[in-house]
Amino acid sequence: MTLFRQIYALLFVLFSLTIASLAYVQFNETQSFLTKQMESDLNNASHSLGLMLVPALEAGDAVATETLVNVLFEGGYYKQIKLTWLVDGKQQVWNNAIRVQNVPQWFIDLGIFKPISKENIITSGWLQLAKIEITAHPGFGYHEMWRIITNTVIVFAILFLVAIFFARVGLSIILKPLNSLSEHAKKIANRQFGPDMPTPKTAELKELVQAFNSMSSQLKQVFTSLDEEVSALRKKNLVDQVSNLPNRQYMVSRINGWLSEPNSGALFLVKMDWLEDVHSQYGYQVRDETIKLLAEKLHQSLDSITPSVVARIAAYEFAFLVEESEHEQLVSYLQTLIRTVNKEVSKAGCKPNEQFNIGIAERSGQRSVSDILAQADNALQKSIKENKVFHWYENNQQQLFNRDEWRQKLTHAINNNQFQFRWQPILENGSSNVSQRELYCQLTLDEKVLHAGQFMPFIEILSLGTMLDRCLIESVNHHHLFDRNYEPLAINLTYQSISDRDFHLWIKHFLRNHKRPERICFEIPEASVYSDLSACEHLCDIIRDCGAHFGIDHFGRQFGSMAYLQSLRPSYVKLDQSFAFIEENQHNSELCRALVNVAKGLDIQVIVTGIQEQEQLARFKDLRLDAYQGFIEPPVDIKLD
Repeated sequence: MTLFRQIYALLFVLFSLTIASLAYVQFNETQSFLTKQMESDLNNASHSLGLMLVPALEAGDAVATETLVNVLFEGGYYKQIKLTWLVDGKQQVWNNAIRVQNVPQWFIDLGIFKPISKENIITSGWLQLAKIEITAHPGFGYHEMWRIITNTVIVFAILFLVAIFFARVGLSIILKPLNSLSEHAKKIANRQFGPDMPTPKTAELKELVQAFNSMSSQLKQVFTSLDEEVSALRKKNLVDQVSNLPNRQYMVSRINGWLSEPNSGALFLVKMDWLEDVHSQYGYQVRDETIKLLAEKLHQSLDSITPSVVARIAAYEFAFLVEESEHEQLVSYLQTLIRTVNKEVSKAGCKPNEQFNIGIAERSGQRSVSDILAQADNALQKSIKENKVFHWYENNQQQLFNRDEWRQKLTHAINNNQFQFRWQPILENGSSNVSQRELYCQLTLDEKVLHAGQFMPFIEILSLGTMLDRCLIESVNHHHLFDRNYEPLAINLTYQSISDRDFHLWIKHFLRNHKRPERICFEIPEASVYSDLSACEHLCDIIRDCGAHFGIDHFGRQFGSMAYLQSLRPSYVKLDQSFAFIEENQHNSELCRALVNVAKGLDIQVIVTGIQEQEQLARFKDLRLDAYQGFIEPPVDIKLD
């Protein structure tokens, strides 16, 4: 029972006891008063009747006597009159049948009032004529008692209802700070640190609220400190101090993650020898300032073409990783890159299109980090040797289809559910039990089975993500894949679906009509959180309210605050695959530990991805990870019903 109900019940009992006590006192006092009043009336009636009967008794007029008795009966509550003549002992009895009006019979049967009798001697001078005995009827007492009790009950009932109402309103007002404190405590337990509670006027609650505000501020400070620690470690280990761009180490790990996922794009290596001339002419300070300004201009101009990762990997070398872009976009990106660099070259007093070279390696098929870096470096050396601004690494692999053909074939395959599925178990750390499974899909186009790496880039480019996600989820549900295992099944959502409010409504309807929403997980890439946080919050609220789960994929890949974890409240996060390739001697285990502590501090499960062998997993042994995923336990084909 809640504190409000306990106090409310106590007040109810106390008020009921008070009313009962007052009712008892009122009842006894009223009964005593009415009894005395009836005795007084009976005494007066006896004396009056005796005086009126004297002439009739002296004359021996029986008719007059009876008339006077009837008059008395009609004027009050009298049950019986007995008259005895003392001369001859003759006795006459008159009875009066009285029915008490407006009083229930059960109340009369309670016997609250007893019959009262009064005996009196009628005399004439010194002569005793007769003896008269009058028995009063208690009807008057019952009638008055019932009237008083009825009025008292009505008044007490009104007072009771008014008192209960004001008690409820008063308690609500008085205990409002306590209710707010309870909600605040629940939020703190869930690691949600909002603004401080207003201080109430009640002294005891004031101290309690101040204590909670202090505790909340301290916990919030702990989370903020962890977030700041992550930012500091990133800046220390993964950021070039001159340009504020990611360094070579971050770029290599990012390329690892890029190549391990279904993706398209290219790697650009740029060597800018004109910066060496700036150094020799104006000194290292001007050179460093030029590099910083160049980095800002590159971000401003290139981000408008397509998102990319720009890193400074050597003194005069830069790397540009462009993900999820087809050839036409890469060409536009290259043109913008050349134009931006030429503007800065001209400002430095150097000749455009000279003293900088670009090598481009476009992704095709399965490549390793060393392969793609070697291809880009070969293209860069070719550009330098031939004295050209750029050189594109020759890719002999032809595209399967052009853009229109991709749109037509992908739309047909998706609408006709030409899916094939695989899933990969995610194992609990320590026990190796399966905690969930991640779903991978393949599409059949022209009787060819294409894996996600071959068609997903075109899904994003052609804005077919929402169509793919809806049809894929419906197909998974149709084949009862959610029912095959007790472990949840994780489905990756595309960027388009995350930002599409119509998809939000559709997934809400789907989950509400699904019999086992708790077996469904949706994975949201961290990049979409930073690009459209409001859409992610809306979608995550729907998923959580419908009983399903969601997690953040590529956790720790983006440079930014981890504060979004407090608003989204994911069930789990998946560390970006790049962390699986960080060696101990690179001093980045601190960064990984800090990221894990941020998630663990909010009671969020942490899954490490990209684990290929036991040696990799051993490096994460001391980080209290919940589960791991990778080709240490490869995906398996699913036989559809």
